[in-house]
Amino acid sequence: MAQLVNENAPNDESALPPREPEEEGMTMLEHLEELRQRMIAGAIAFILGLVVSAVPLPPDWQSNLTWLVIQAILGPVHGQVQALKPAEVFFTYFQVAMLIGLALAMPIIIYQVMAFVLPALLPQEKKYLFLAIPGVSLSFVSGTLFGYFLVVPAAVSFLLAFGGQTIEQKWSFEEYVNTVTTLLFWMGLAFEMPLAIFFLCKLRVLNVNRLRGLRKYVLVGAFIIGAIITPTPDPFNQTLVSLPLYFLFEIGLLLARLA
Repeated sequence: MAQLVNENAPNDESALPPREPEEEGMTMLEHLEELRQRMIAGAIAFILGLVVSAVPLPPDWQSNLTWLVIQAILGPVHGQVQALKPAEVFFTYFQVAMLIGLALAMPIIIYQVMAFVLPALLPQEKKYLFLAIPGVSLSFVSGTLFGYFLVVPAAVSFLLAFGGQTIEQKWSFEEYVNTVTTLLFWMGLAFEMPLAIFFLCKLRVLNVNRLRGLRKYVLVGAFIIGAIITPTPDPFNQTLVSLPLYFLFEIGLLLARLA
């Protein structure tokens, strides 16, 4: 039996309603490949930063960036350091060079992280991210400067004066540099507290009223942290670190009111 064909029926796809565009997305392998490429870019930036910081420059082979930073670190101790092991200066030099290289590469590393994460964020979350990155960088630099110009000189002066009339003190170069860099790192990290409180309150993870009720515990905790990160046992240097930590908490509460 022959089939009847409706002459009015569309005989091509042009007469059909337009199809909705299919959502495009990356597969898991494509995400992993992008992550690999961005990690490679960050590693190359770190290697270039290490080269810039560590390679000696003529005519004075101790005029590169690493030696300048080491000289700045040794400033408060007034030459009261010495190398106790054969390769101590060499390995400590490259530890400082790696930290400087990481600092130089940090803008590119942050860019690679943002480029990988931003497509998955909502517009509001992107705004918070763009506000947080410069604030975090400025806070960390402020903390390290505070530690270098106030905490480190006070701690070094106390340690050199303690028993200095009886015992001639010559500190290990490696131990001194590691102590100062560790202290500066924790001071920089501590200065992130106000921004951390602000964004956590903005995201409703923390509550301002509840944080206000924790003031006395925060004060005790600040002195405990100050006792841990301060290389000296005297109350003056511990207070020099602990009180700013508590004031940073209060600044965080003030910012949280705007959240």
